[in-house]
Amino acid sequence: MADSSGIFRLGFMFFVAFLVTGVRGAKFDGVIQACWASDHVIYDGELLKLKLDNFSGAGFASKNKYLYGKATAEIKLIEGDSAGTVTAFYMSSDGVNHNEFDFEFLGNTTGEPYLVQTNMYVNGIGNREQRMDLWFDPTTDFHAYSVLWNPRQVVFLVDDTPIRVYANHEDSGIVFPRDQPMGVYSSIWNADDWATQGGRVKTDWSHAPFVAAYREVRIDGCEWRAGEDWAAEIKRCSGSEWGKEGRYWWKEKEMEALSVHQSHQLMWARAKHLVYDYCADASRFPEPPAECKA
Repeated sequence: MADSSGIFRLGFMFFVAFLVTGVRGAKFDGVIQACWASDHVIYDGELLKLKLDNFSGAGFASKNKYLYGKATAEIKLIEGDSAGTVTAFYMSSDGVNHNEFDFEFLGNTTGEPYLVQTNMYVNGIGNREQRMDLWFDPTTDFHAYSVLWNPRQVVFLVDDTPIRVYANHEDSGIVFPRDQPMGVYSSIWNADDWATQGGRVKTDWSHAPFVAAYREVRIDGCEWRAGEDWAAEIKRCSGSEWGKEGRYWWKEKEMEALSVHQSHQLMWARAKHLVYDYCADASRFPEPPAECKA
């Protein structure tokens, strides 16, 4: 005859395991979902991990789209030799003439610094790359990477330090990204044709799997209601400080430009850590793009 206490303990352990499995990733599930290679999107306790091996990369997407707001991911990047890999965190709208705000973390050989590349697509036109190294090792701990978007500016931030600003200069005829709801995405993939030292260093698959870990993904924004009148949705998200999400703090007066302290942070980050700026690349742009002059 079976030991009833043993059966009870076994059943209780199964119940606890089921319960834990059910709640794992709950803080992510309300915000994002796997969008490709779901078997490489892994919930590990309180963390979400994207895995790259020689079979596949992986990616996730927000469940909703937003018109203005702030999106943040707390990420610990690939440890060790990450050459050839790219981990991306970005916002993007749909279609050929889309808008897109990119963080792309370019892997490197062991001991060499990660580079973070930011890029902007406005009405489908990109080629606005800037690259920086970082003032910390992004593989040893989690750091917050954010994009703030409102009608006056797009700001890229690292641990709330601004590293890049794309300001609204529509009064000078420069196109600003607006009127297109954007999703929030992240992915990991092999890009050894360009990512590390211009493609000279290839991915070493003996170090796979390459894993980027996420502690949190937060999105504060005006949630776009699909199926509603387009013009009404633009007005709702653009013309009010309050909505069904609460206070639209990202659009208030103090968010229209950097504070004095933030301006000093931006100048410090760019003076100490900027390694490439398309605005200064005369070989690509003999005539600097309009937004660079502004």
